[in-house]
Amino acid sequence: MTLETLVRIPAQNVRLEGNISVPSRAQGIVVFAHGAGSSRLSPRNQFVAKQLQTAGLGTLLFDLLTEVEDLDYGTRFDIDLLTQRLIAATNWVSTESETEGLPIALFGASTGAAAALRVAAQLGPEIAVVISRGGRPDLAGEEALSRVIAPTLLIVGGNDPEVVRMNREAFERMHGDRELRIVEGATHLFEEPGTLEEVADLATEFVLQHVHGQNVADRDHEPL
Repeated sequence: MTLETLVRIPAQNVRLEGNISVPSRAQGIVVFAHGAGSSRLSPRNQFVAKQLQTAGLGTLLFDLLTEVEDLDYGTRFDIDLLTQRLIAATNWVSTESETEGLPIALFGASTGAAAALRVAAQLGPEIAVVISRGGRPDLAGEEALSRVIAPTLLIVGGNDPEVVRMNREAFERMHGDRELRIVEGATHLFEEPGTLEEVADLATEFVLQHVHGQNVADRDHEPL
């Protein structure tokens, strides 16, 4: 059984609300970074998180911005700030008793994907996997993209041509283990029947493939 717990993550001078779930004997922890204008309550990310939990992976969905910050349109697209917040959440997960030692995967959507790639570039081997759903990897910048060493999966809707183009270009700028998967019939939000299920399947398979056997501590994590 997996229980969900409300947490508050310190990030400089603010505390960010999040929901963490860690199943017994979790194989890793997936930290979600939502897109602009969204939050930890994103129904799409929550759907994917449930499947990851069923597969034996912990999840952390948290708010990258406070309520006041989210009112500022410019702040929503401040990739530097989003990156700092995601680093704070990653550091928090790596030191909490229930998740310490677990491989860390980052799951980013839209602008959150750019932040996830920047974090992976900065933290190097501390990040086991990066997943991007309908992401804007171009916003991470060419220098960061070239430094990502974590296995990376870019998932894009086939009916989202501009974002497909951006992801193809970012894919070419990366040098590590990476895949680009196009979900046919899907638009940017993957609202078409069966498309979000495909995203969840692709993400779960990719994370499990790359975190298997990476646990630093072989211990039975009690569910939070």
